[in-house]
This record gives sequence, structure tokens and C-alpha cells, in this order.
Amino acid sequence: MKHIIIGNGVAGTSAALTIRKQDAAADILILSAEPTPFYSRIRLIDYLSGEVSAQDLILFKDSWYEKNAVALRLSTPALRIDPKTKTVEIAGGQPLCYDRLLLATGGVPSLPPIQGIHLPCVYTLRTLADAERIRDAAERSQNVLVLGGGLLGIETAHALRKAGHPVTVVEYFPRLLPRQMDAAGGAVLQRALENRGLRFVLDAKTRTIVDDAGRRGIELLDGRFVAGDMIIVSAGIAPNRALLNGLPVDQSRGVPVNDLLETGLPDVYAAGDLVEHRGVMYGIWPAAERQGKIAGTNMAGGRELYTGTLPSNVLKVAGIDLMSAGNIDADSRYRSVVETDADKGIYRKLVLDGDTLVGCILCGSTEGKKNILNAIQEKKPLQSVADAIGRKE
Repeated sequence: MKHIIIGNGVAGTSAALTIRKQDAAADILILSAEPTPFYSRIRLIDYLSGEVSAQDLILFKDSWYEKNAVALRLSTPALRIDPKTKTVEIAGGQPLCYDRLLLATGGVPSLPPIQGIHLPCVYTLRTLADAERIRDAAERSQNVLVLGGGLLGIETAHALRKAGHPVTVVEYFPRLLPRQMDAAGGAVLQRALENRGLRFVLDAKTRTIVDDAGRRGIELLDGRFVAGDMIIVSAGIAPNRALLNGLPVDQSRGVPVNDLLETGLPDVYAAGDLVEHRGVMYGIWPAAERQGKIAGTNMAGGRELYTGTLPSNVLKVAGIDLMSAGNIDADSRYRSVVETDADKGIYRKLVLDGDTLVGCILCGSTEGKKNILNAIQEKKPLQSVADAIGRKE
């Protein structure tokens, strides 16, 4: 059986490892557009801050691919797939034949439709090459702007602040982490991050990015101007589904898959950040890893169903522990149990639907997080975990 995996991230690599465990004789080939073997994308932040080297990020060395008989072709982007002939067209080479194909091309940075978004002073962070360019540019900058106060934006800002660069975060919404925090929690987090040297401009609708006659920065719709030498755009991730252009696959959002992670194309599977499963796109490492394993199982002839991943985010910024999971009830439609200590940077919120725990925000203190997460996943009543919530794990 000949398997081709397009994408060398956590989804593709997990699939390759799973196929090899289940089929010692399988022919496995991974195609990667990047020049680096499988590395930790989530640790690019540590590389930005100068805490680790590029080599420290690499998770699987060449010896792993040799030991597991997985062929890896780096700097080899796939250009086109043909489901009828079961071939993959690559740059500068003959088409490659497959029996089963996994699309694990991940995501690409989402760029908002803002004038100036393609100027040379604008950067995005997705790959190791991106991180290298940002590090080099930051050394020449007096003030770094991060456009976007979500998870990656805050992590990027803090990493560059730790590296000694002045950083200002410009956020469209009136609070930080709008997907993970409510207004009260966002205020507690903002205060804690300001105490660590970050600056914030909130409720900031961008009109244009400016780089003209020595004037560089972000011009807002309300007339404010935020000056900066470089702008890092952190506006989320879009599915990298270019290989499916022109094929009979729903083009609305991500690549739709069923519970076996099959696409609508014969013997073509998909996993990771490009996938849309039951209407949900996750964009998080645990989901991509799990999807890769299940896709690999099914490609190797097994049968395992993917039923979803609880959207939870665990973040540590400037020593601040943060976790959000399930329904955070940002609009205050449900009953909540809240504990706040702004001086200590603590905000804890448990969201209830009746007596059932359906979501949480834990900021500054994540004690009891395993019990809380299990209760949300298993739809348990709050009382069943009340005694354990405050325990250290």
C-alpha cells in the first residue's frame, strides 16, 4: 500500500507514525513545502524570545525517518492532486502515484482586507522561516506593533518583549482574547500583562497600514495613529486548501470530512488545521494530532471514528496561567460562579447550564483544571467536582 502525506506538521507526522505501527510494509512518503523536518510550531514563540535555537525546535531528526522507513521530501510543495489518476504533481518532478492520500497542509495566516496589508513592514508568524524574519526585523525596530490580541498575538508580543523590544498590541475588540475571555477576565489579564511591560490599544478598528515618508504604523478608523517600525499581523488562520481548487469539494470553509476523516474524494483523507468536522474547525495542536492518528489508522485499513475535540486553550504568558474551555458565556446568558482577585491577577469563572458545568475561564490560577475539564467533557453537575476544584494537581 502506497501512502502519500502532504504536510509535515503534527497531523501528517502523527498519521505517518500510526500507519507504520499498523503496517510494517507500507510505503509512506511525506511531502513538505518547508526545508525543515517536523518541528514544534507551538514553540516558535520560544525561538522569538531567544530562549531556544532553531535546532531545539526540531522534534524528529533524520534518524527518526530512517528508523521508521518514512520517506521525507523537504522543500517539495505539492502543486496539484488528481483523484482520478491518483497522482500528486510536485514542483520539478514526475507525478507521484498513491493508493491513499492524506491532506495535512494545515493553515495559512489570515490577512484582513486592510489597505497596506502587503507592505514590506508587515509580517505574519506561521513557520520557522517567518520567525527568523521577525527576529531579524525586530532587532532593527524601535517599536513593534502586533495587530491582534488573540492567543498567538499575545504570545508573540510577550516573546518579543522578553527579547527586549518595546511592543504594543492593537486589538479590534474592546478586550483581549475575545474568543477565550469575557470582559471581566480580559481586564484582569490586561492589567497583569501591562505590569510585565506590554502596551495595549483596544477597540481599535484599523483603517490602513502606513509606510510613507518616514511615517509608519497603523491608522485607525477613529483617527488615532499608532506608530511602529514593523507590524506583525495575528488575525487567525485560514485553511490551506489550495490543492482542492477546482475539485468537487465544498469550498465554503475548511475541507469537510466525515467521522473517518475521509473527504468526498476517493481514498483522500484530511487532518489538521484545514479540516472542517461536523461544522467545526479547531485550529489547535491536540485536535490536529488526534485527527492525524485516526486518519492514519483508517488509511492503514483500520476503522476508528473521530467524534471531536473539546475546544480548550491552555496558555502561559509572562508566568500567567490561563485556561478556557467550552462555553465561556461572554454574553452572560447563563449562571456563573466567579472568583476574582485583580491584585493577584486571578479570575476564575465556572459556567453552568442548570446544574451542569458547561465551560470555564481560569486566569492566574488553574488549580483543579483537570477535574473541571473532565466535568465539562462528561457534562457533570458542579457539585460532583466542587470539592476538587481548588485542589492542586
